[in-house]
Amino acid sequence: MDVRKNDLTNTADREIVITRTFDAPRELVWKAWTNPKHLVNWWGPNGFTATIEKMDVRVGGVWKHVMHGPEGTDYPNSSVFKEIVKPERIVYSHGGGKEGGPGAHFVAIWTFEDLGEQTRLTIRGVFDSPADRDFVVKEYGAIEGGKQTLQRLADYLPKMSASKADLVITRIFDAPRALVWKAWTDPKQVAQW
Repeated sequence: MDVRKNDLTNTADREIVITRTFDAPRELVWKAWTNPKHLVNWWGPNGFTATIEKMDVRVGGVWKHVMHGPEGTDYPNSSVFKEIVKPERIVYSHGGGKEGGPGAHFVAIWTFEDLGEQTRLTIRGVFDSPADRDFVVKEYGAIEGGKQTLQRLADYLPKMSASKADLVITRIFDAPRALVWKAWTDPKQVAQW
């Protein structure tokens, strides 16, 4: 067994590190990452979409998704969460790649640093060897793709903030509460109004 595969220290020659600061509180950035409803809106480089088949964000949980490239190529991915420290850190082992092509395997470490109304997000991908890292950079454009993904997250976060506002409509009816309830919950009554 290659000891380096599990060693996350002294990894400079076999890792990719990308950092970005967002104008959003850490809890919101965490939610954008861990909620599949939000993740599909920004995950992947420009032009990509994602289909999430399963996302169980807990230690031992599986995350399966397919990235769909703008040219029509699918990139199936399967990961297992190794560490979840809400809202500070997510660690998972990742495997995936171009459908029918060579895959990429690495440990991903995402840290969410609280800066008050801002969050510093750092992605650290640790590969088994420098050659594996270099392959992913060349074959998949991992560094530029990571930067584009974080830009898409930056573009999406304000939409999450705006969607927090609740719409409340109030009306007072000259009727007993039980009658209003029945008018609201009985399908025959609802059909009348």
